[in-house]
Amino acid sequence: MLPEPSGLDRLTVLADHGQFYLQDLQAHGLWMRSHAADDLHAPAGWTQEAVDLHRIGVQPHSIAVGTARSDIVETTLLFHSAAPPMSLQDAEHVVEAGIDLPNSDLAIYGPADDPGQERHISVTAGHYRVRVSYIPSDLPAAGFDDSEYGDHFRYQLDLWPADERAPLAVLKQGPNPWAT
Repeated sequence: MLPEPSGLDRLTVLADHGQFYLQDLQAHGLWMRSHAADDLHAPAGWTQEAVDLHRIGVQPHSIAVGTARSDIVETTLLFHSAAPPMSLQDAEHVVEAGIDLPNSDLAIYGPADDPGQERHISVTAGHYRVRVSYIPSDLPAAGFDDSEYGDHFRYQLDLWPADERAPLAVLKQGPNPWAT
């Protein structure tokens, strides 16, 4: 069961600390409780390579999307039955990674959101591939804070079921440093 994109395709999220999350909350929570010491070294999967090159932090059942602003950002969430064609011309940076969603629940939220403020989307349990495209935007997200610095991007998230557990891949490398 893939959700219908209508009504779900455009979301805004408070990307406090320059990030927001895609997670299976229950599965990731269980993993975190059993690996809490690991998170002290790379919280939310933010290794130096993730910060400098990938722009996403990956942990089991979780992808943290790095943003150019600690602010309200616009995302476009699109579900596909198979890998969509590549469309890189508008994107400055494109990266793909896998995420396991064993509880049929995809939560999208920012680190400053209180528990229960997540946006939940029901999906078929399984492994998904996520393509994150960083698309420059001249229009900031509604409700943005003009005192925050950083470029405005729209973060397009393409998700599709994937049998294969392919490694993280940067498909188009944006400039580094990128969020100054």
